[in-house]
Amino acid sequence: MSTPFVKASSVQSADGTRLAVFESGNPEGPVLVAVHGYPDNHTVWDGIAAELGDRYRVIAYDVRGAGDSDKPAARSSYKIARLVEDFTAVIDAVSPDTPVHLLAHDWGSIQSWGPVTDPALAPRIASYTSISGPCLDYVGVWMRDRKHPGASLRQALKSWYIAAFQIPALPERIVSLGVVDRGIARTELKGHPAGALANPVQRSEADKVNGIKLYRANMPSTLARPRPVRTSVPVQVLAPVDDAFVSVRLATETPAPFVDDLTISEIAGSHWVVSESPERVAAYVDAFAVKNAPAAPAATRKRKARR
Repeated sequence: MSTPFVKASSVQSADGTRLAVFESGNPEGPVLVAVHGYPDNHTVWDGIAAELGDRYRVIAYDVRGAGDSDKPAARSSYKIARLVEDFTAVIDAVSPDTPVHLLAHDWGSIQSWGPVTDPALAPRIASYTSISGPCLDYVGVWMRDRKHPGASLRQALKSWYIAAFQIPALPERIVSLGVVDRGIARTELKGHPAGALANPVQRSEADKVNGIKLYRANMPSTLARPRPVRTSVPVQVLAPVDDAFVSVRLATETPAPFVDDLTISEIAGSHWVVSESPERVAAYVDAFAVKNAPAAPAATRKRKARR
């Protein structure tokens, strides 16, 4: 399947990092911004864009370190605060006046909790669908809750790779040996044992290596000293029941104390359900976006009233 995206522009983040922005779908439709995770690039959203393109203007961008975007060398350049600046630069370019619907997966979802919980940015987000990427601050609180020691231990075992990614040079060596590729392949094909995915993601060596900085820059400090912030943004959490990395309990329980408007759905699929079953994910995203459609800007309402 050829990608439905075309490169629309590049935008510059606050620290000068250039981000490649791609567009698909209905140019007059509501704006849906999709943020990919590790070790993907924007093409992980090809199937979703194909499903929703007749109704939405679908925007995807390569996060810093991946795809066609700049690849800063410093670990500090991958802190969530920098990633929030990236998201801000993108929506300033594609939808400066109207709130966007936000869809994110894996590390794209982890970083997207940043703008969702930022009082300055939250009004610019009409809805947020999070898949397999909980808020690290919420996780830090949940892991400390003594009411579910067994669930916390099981999640810690699922997340063994996070500790491994902190070791200098080891993760890069693992990538070079193809271990990451083989692990992803086993996970992706869990729901398709008889054949390949319809929308395979083409991941470069840079996608796999640079994204390790996300774990090193954010995981230890945030999990050790969580600072959870409430949000009034409508949030939909989709929790794949066969996710090898994020348990259903972690995905669904961590946001509950902090999200005012929370919708939770357990869905069939693996961690990469966004490329495994895009039609299933798209149906949930569409229904939630319709339910939380933003009001038209005042200028638009006045133009319609004069007609």
